[in-house]
Formats: sequence, C-alpha cells, structure tokens
Amino acid sequence: MVVDIPEVAEVRSLLEELGEGALIARLDSFVALNEGLESKKGEDFIKVSILGFLEGITTTLMMKYPGDARVAGLHERIRARRAELDELFRKPRMRNLDGV
Repeated sequence: MVVDIPEVAEVRSLLEELGEGALIARLDSFVALNEGLESKKGEDFIKVSILGFLEGITTTLMMKYPGDARVAGLHERIRARRAELDELFRKPRMRNLDGV
C-alpha cells in the first residue's frame, strides 16, 4: 500500500529545485520505511509520522533559506496538517480528573 500524502511530492520537488540531493534520499528512505509499517500502525499514524518528518525537513530549510517564501509557506501548511491529524491520537481528557 502507498500512503497518499501530496506534501511529500511538494517537498521532494522543492528539494530538487534547491539542489538538496542528500535530503531527497533521506526523504525517500523515510517514506519507504513508514509505508512498510502501515499495516501494523495504520494509515493515519503513518501520515502523522511522515508529516512530522516533512515538518522537520522544512524547519531545517527555513534556517538554511530564511528568505524563501516557498519554504515558509510549505512549512506552515505541513505544520497545520500534521497538528490536525495529530489530534486523532490524543487521548480524550477525563472529566473526573479535570475537576468538572
């Protein structure tokens, strides 16, 4: 199975434009490794994992290319999507422990 995360292609394309071949290799390796775990961990878990990795790559790119709006925009979209999916894995708060 292949997990459909459009941001992977966007980050890969940006890395190609920036000449970041070493990061492309790491991205491809990480995605392949996580796709192999999909049947055990579930698709949403793998998406959060990959999006977290993409967020790390774009954070690094923002430090290396501070004025590049493409990097900043892509980073923000990835961060927001990862945070949204991450909510699926948070345990619901227990009302009796909140003093409610």
